[in-house]
Amino acid sequence: MSDTTASLLRKIGSAGDLQSVVRTMKALAASSIGQYEKSVRALAEYYRTVELGLGACFRESGPTVVMQKQRGETDAGTIGAIVFGSDQGLVGQFNDVVADFAIKTLAALPGKPQVWAVGERVQARLADAGLPIVGLFPVPNSVKAITPLVGQIQIESEAHRTRGEYAQVYVFHNRPQTEALYEPVSQRLLPLDSTWQQGLAKVPWPTKTLPEVLCSGDATLRALVREYLFISLFRACAESLASENASRLAAMERADKNIDELLENLHGAFHRLRQSGIDEELFDVISGFEALT
Repeated sequence: MSDTTASLLRKIGSAGDLQSVVRTMKALAASSIGQYEKSVRALAEYYRTVELGLGACFRESGPTVVMQKQRGETDAGTIGAIVFGSDQGLVGQFNDVVADFAIKTLAALPGKPQVWAVGERVQARLADAGLPIVGLFPVPNSVKAITPLVGQIQIESEAHRTRGEYAQVYVFHNRPQTEALYEPVSQRLLPLDSTWQQGLAKVPWPTKTLPEVLCSGDATLRALVREYLFISLFRACAESLASENASRLAAMERADKNIDELLENLHGAFHRLRQSGIDEELFDVISGFEALT
């Protein structure tokens, strides 16, 4: 069935309304990227401070056992995994990329995974792959909401770890790259083995006066380790959110371009149809005039 001028006008109006929504989402995504990237940069100095503190503790006491409060035997064959994704759509392949990376990485590790998913969409993707989901967290909608989320993840994961359900914890997320691109990355949070401790012990102190750990060195070390884990999770979440909005921005830019092309085609069809109607009316007038004369 051929289009009429009225139907074409309705299509042009609907496409224009959709383009307004797309451009609004583009603006929101662009502004959100900035705040999350700024939060990641702000963590750099704090992370450096925690890193120096841990290095000072390890230089003074040597490699030690930290964060080991398990009750009973630890199941060395189980791996805890935290995967950051999204709750909302219109993000292209964002969830598929991080989910596929986590699935392949966990499949190559010797152990049975237990997964905490951040985001309903990535949780569905992981569940479809057969991974056991032991926890689901909502994706924060602002920088201020990241801290409560990280606290919830730490509490729940620590509760499972102290029961001896696993000894290793990995975190998976997308990290932003240049030109609105991103790549999936992973980090092993636990265990804090001797290799990790020796690496921090080699971090040079910025001044010639070496520090001294006062009071209880064990209490200081545990506090610094908790901060290290908090920063690692906070940064992973912030980078994931920045990548999500970058992916949404790229998707909205493609949609905006497609709508522009659609509007151009609709306007062209409308003008051709309108011109055709005008020509028919002129022919009718001319034919009527010739018949009368």
